[in-house]
Amino acid sequence: MRNLKLLRTLEFRDIPAPGKPQCFSLRTEQGTVLIGSEHGLIEVDPVTREVKNEIPLAAEGFLPEDGSGCIVGIQDLLDQESVCVATASGDVVLCNLSTHQLECVGSVASGISVMSWSPDQELVLLATGQQTLILMTKDFEPILEQQIHQDDFGESKFITVGWGKKETQFHGSEGRQAAFQMQMHESALSWDDHRPQITWRGDGQFFAVSVVCPETGSRKVRVWNRELALQSTSEPVAGLGPALAWRPSGSLIASTQGKPNQQDVVFFEKNGLLHGHFILPFLKDEVKVNGLLWNADSSVLAVWLEDLQTEENSTLKTYVQLWTVGNYHWYLKQNLHFSSCGKSKPVSLMWDPVTPYQLHVLCQGWHYLCYEWHWTTDRSSGDNASDLANVAVIDGYRVLVTVFRQTVVPPPLCTYQLLLPQPVNQVVFSTHPQKSNDLAVLDAINQISVYKCGDSPCADPTVKLGAVGGNGFKVSLSIPHLEKRYKIQFENNEDQEVNPLKLGLLTWIQEDIFLAISHSPSSRQSFIHRMTMALSETDEEQGQLNVSSSVVVDGIIISLCCNSKTKSIALQLADGQIFKYLWESPSLAVEPWKNPGGVAVRFPHPCMQTELAIIAGEECVLGLTDRCRFFINDTEVASNITSFAVYDEFLLLTTHSHTCQCFCLRDASFKTLQAGLSSSNVSNEETLRKVERGSRVVTVVPQDTKLILQMPRGNLEVVHHRALVLAQIRKWLDKLMFKEAFECMRKLRINLNLLHDHNPKVFLENVETFIKQIDSVNHINLFFTELKEEDVTKTMYPPPVSGNVQLPRDLHGKSVDLICDTLRAAMENINPHKYCLSILTSHVKKTTPELEVVLQKVHELQGNAPSVPDAVSAEEALKYLLLLVDVNELYDHSLGTYDFDLVLMVAEKSQKDPKEYLPFLNTLKKMETNYQRFTIDKHLKRYEKAIGHLSKCGPEYFPECLNLIKDKNLYNEALKLYPPDSQQYKDISVAYGEHLMQEHLHEPAGLVFARCGAHEKALEAFLACGSWQQALCMAAQLNFTKDQLAGLGRTLAGKLVEQRKHSDAATVLEQYAQDYEEAVLLLLDGTAWEEALRMVYKYNRLDIIETNIKPSILEAQKNYMAFLDSQTATFSCHKKRLLVVRELKEQAQQGNLDDEGPHAQESDLFSETSSVMSGSDVSGRYSHSNSRISARSSKNRRKAERKKHSLKEGSPLEDLALLEALNEVVQSIEKLKDEVHHILKMLFLFAFDEQAKELQKAFEDTLQLIERSLPEIWTLTHQQNSATPILGPSSTANSIMASYQQQKTSAPVLDAELFIPPKINKRTQWKLTLLE
Repeated sequence: MRNLKLLRTLEFRDIPAPGKPQCFSLRTEQGTVLIGSEHGLIEVDPVTREVKNEIPLAAEGFLPEDGSGCIVGIQDLLDQESVCVATASGDVVLCNLSTHQLECVGSVASGISVMSWSPDQELVLLATGQQTLILMTKDFEPILEQQIHQDDFGESKFITVGWGKKETQFHGSEGRQAAFQMQMHESALSWDDHRPQITWRGDGQFFAVSVVCPETGSRKVRVWNRELALQSTSEPVAGLGPALAWRPSGSLIASTQGKPNQQDVVFFEKNGLLHGHFILPFLKDEVKVNGLLWNADSSVLAVWLEDLQTEENSTLKTYVQLWTVGNYHWYLKQNLHFSSCGKSKPVSLMWDPVTPYQLHVLCQGWHYLCYEWHWTTDRSSGDNASDLANVAVIDGYRVLVTVFRQTVVPPPLCTYQLLLPQPVNQVVFSTHPQKSNDLAVLDAINQISVYKCGDSPCADPTVKLGAVGGNGFKVSLSIPHLEKRYKIQFENNEDQEVNPLKLGLLTWIQEDIFLAISHSPSSRQSFIHRMTMALSETDEEQGQLNVSSSVVVDGIIISLCCNSKTKSIALQLADGQIFKYLWESPSLAVEPWKNPGGVAVRFPHPCMQTELAIIAGEECVLGLTDRCRFFINDTEVASNITSFAVYDEFLLLTTHSHTCQCFCLRDASFKTLQAGLSSSNVSNEETLRKVERGSRVVTVVPQDTKLILQMPRGNLEVVHHRALVLAQIRKWLDKLMFKEAFECMRKLRINLNLLHDHNPKVFLENVETFIKQIDSVNHINLFFTELKEEDVTKTMYPPPVSGNVQLPRDLHGKSVDLICDTLRAAMENINPHKYCLSILTSHVKKTTPELEVVLQKVHELQGNAPSVPDAVSAEEALKYLLLLVDVNELYDHSLGTYDFDLVLMVAEKSQKDPKEYLPFLNTLKKMETNYQRFTIDKHLKRYEKAIGHLSKCGPEYFPECLNLIKDKNLYNEALKLYPPDSQQYKDISVAYGEHLMQEHLHEPAGLVFARCGAHEKALEAFLACGSWQQALCMAAQLNFTKDQLAGLGRTLAGKLVEQRKHSDAATVLEQYAQDYEEAVLLLLDGTAWEEALRMVYKYNRLDIIETNIKPSILEAQKNYMAFLDSQTATFSCHKKRLLVVRELKEQAQQGNLDDEGPHAQESDLFSETSSVMSGSDVSGRYSHSNSRISARSSKNRRKAERKKHSLKEGSPLEDLALLEALNEVVQSIEKLKDEVHHILKMLFLFAFDEQAKELQKAFEDTLQLIERSLPEIWTLTHQQNSATPILGPSSTANSIMASYQQQKTSAPVLDAELFIPPKINKRTQWKLTLLE
């Protein structure tokens, strides 16, 4: 759905040269044009408009002096730096343009009619006057000569085995004799010059020759290969014309055919068979076709036609038409009208071989013209709901308009078509925001037809409905009507005759004002014409456009774009400069476009498509080159963009990676756009979506969610881009347009939670508006069923990152219950009968479904059904409820209401068999009320309620109640049901205590027994747990005798010693068993020296000091000394090994050995042995062995934890194991301080000064060793490595990543505490100053 837009026109008028031009060729590298005439060659530069070279061939004898000579071909030879010229007399001449040297490289006595070079310039083909073809190399060495007329079909002759012969076919009304009729050959067309025509395929492997057969007099097309071997001959085609052009892509050969009532362009395949055609807009003998020309990329076919002389037609014209194909339909896109007599008659045409859409025209009066087009999509530019999203497609005398807001009509069909009296060259929509559906059409005779939307007094014959028309079809759209046609009044009408496309880049800026661009024919200047509508002085029906003012711009303007909101117009010159046209100012000035920094904007490369957009508050120029490079101002944002469109605050782009991206420009910046478009960046789901390969943006429907894309073949696809959809939904929700938002979300499967989550406060304040707008019970129910606690604005649909406006959020998070309650209250307020089902849904969808309430409401409906018209019956409500809730769950809940009518009502709707539930219900009805409810609750497994009901049934049911309590462990709940002084309370307590004893919870069991008075059981429990105070209390309550108490005391003392509670055991033995000697021995075992000494003096047994206390103290001193020696040795050994392991690890890192070693998360920490491991290292990792350990065995788990940090040299985490071991040594020494202090006092007391000093000195040395070593073991670096990555102003991306990686690979998270040094409390006073 694209048109060809004229970018620029280059003219060189009145070239100073003798004679008349006959043909021309291009020198693409030099940018010059070679023109041949009857006198010789001339080389001109069309840009500087000067003659570069003149080569007089007539003076050298290659052309006759009388001017009757003819040049039949010119070819610039790049590798030879020469030009090859062929004359009709038969000479082939090489001309060196730098030395002006001429060389005749060959001559054909019979003359040359055509010279044609292969596209790769390796071969040259000559058609001679003797009807032969001569094929030569580029050095003019003959390869082969063949007769141009051949009787044979060629090498690709079709093979047939007789099936489908003409004789065997059915011939209808003609009868069987038609099979034997001889085919009559029609002679060539009357205007045919009978000259052969040659065309090469784009790859140079084949060429086609069109010649008039001397036997039949009709034209035939033959296909030859590079070795001049005939491949195929075309099927007989009546009225075949001389024009011939092989599509460069190689698929089709184009020619023309005159039919009884029309002229066609027909296409042949390589095998000579016809394959498609299109009709030219002329009658059979009205015009002749001088030539067909394909452009370089095979997308445009130029048809060069000329009026035939007739009596009626006095003013003859020549036409150049540009045709394109899309979706198997041929469109006439451009029509150039030249005069057929005089200086402006074209004598030769040529497409540029490098620039695909550049056409070169040479006219008879030594006028050279160069036109350059590019593709554009002509669409309406409004951004409000009144804009219909029109797209106009030029097709000859018609403009096909598709209205995408209401219908998506695939091309070549359309919504309606405008019928024009002349072929159309340009279409433009009004830039006025309120009149964006109005359009103006510029035709080939420079007449503008203005079509406006609105009420028309009568039907417009020039507007015809397309695909949406038809019988019984009512069109609900605004169709424009022709307001008036305006003739453009030029100051010099001769300009129009010489250059039929004088005006380009037409823009409708105001209701009665147009802008257009023209280029100076004599200099590198452009004119901006401001044209105003006016009434014609001669014709009332036709108006005229007067050029009210013109602005001259130095440079060639190649694009113009307008912003209807800001009234800005941006002009782009051929060198990339951007200018701003101030059309509203009185001076009509042009000034450079500047960026926010005040620097003039200039595109690095000229852009074929430009648009204006406001990015982050600044108006910017967007441009896309023909090489897919996308610029914003002078910044290149991306290099893989195939198309783009600006809509409101959005920029939509399609890319080579087959994606469509949508960016919000409101708060965007160049950097964010670059990041979003970079291939390495993975955009989020909202901005990016995949599209079909080769898709291009056609248009966006304003205030809607539709994005129209066109595929390469021409078919359309409508997508709803997630970014557009969400933006539109947010706008609707901000305006409280809930209905539109809901319909869109339902249709496009957007989660309905967004209705609330977009702005919870506003939604909850306007729930009545929401309900009234939706006004559908089903839709409200749909909203309820999609509700969830998740905030979709944080998960599924996060708002644009750069959005400034932050909507208020509930700090406590989203509450589905609150939404349900608020909506239910609103519905009950509006119409509780109409919204009955929605009210039920609001109860069911709460976090904890209120099924009892729902059932009760249904039961109420059954009891007294409302008489309101839109009320819901109980049966309908229950039927609906079964869709939301499982029927068995609903049956259970109804049973839990103890309402048998309700149970029966639900059961009837379920699939349950009445034989199952009726006997059960009948049994229940016969029971006493409390027991009945107990049975129901037990059936529903609501055991807490069940024992509550059973406790009210009387003492006779207590055994059953107690069994249920024991079975379901409901002791705490059951104790609340009975008074503390009752027998039932005591029975439950005893059962509870026995249960706790079985669970080995002896102390809680003892407390329960004690509370209910079961002292014996309490004593047993306290004995089991070693709670000696409580046990003795129970013994007192049981009135134990002195001997029983002594026995109990000894038992308790034994248990306490097992628990290493020597002081408690000594207290029990002394106070209850009166065995102070044993008590002293226990205190000595527990190192409670001072307490033992006190007891010795209390009972005046000083002999024990010598026999027991002193030996125990000396023995303990020896043990402490031995312990300190072993701990000091262990500490020193581990410390030394740790330093070695760390040094080896650093060496491995520097030598990149970690890349060769195992790639586990701990690879940085492997020691010397592990860095040179073979394959066996895999099995040595704790992560692998650990995964095989059964989680069911706690013993095995503890064993695995011990093995995890192995002290074995070379183990994977040896340094962690060393740190762990060193930490344990430090902690054990720290714990000794109090014990050492106590024994030092005793040693001093009994005058063991030497031993005391020895112990004090050894302990002090150990502490000093540890304090000195701590900074070496727990270094600052290793502590930092275990922390978060280092950030800060001096950090770089690499340093942060390195820090993160080191942290990641240093140690597992669980081992991070090992890097924290142990704390040593220096305030603890353990030293005895008396020993110093």
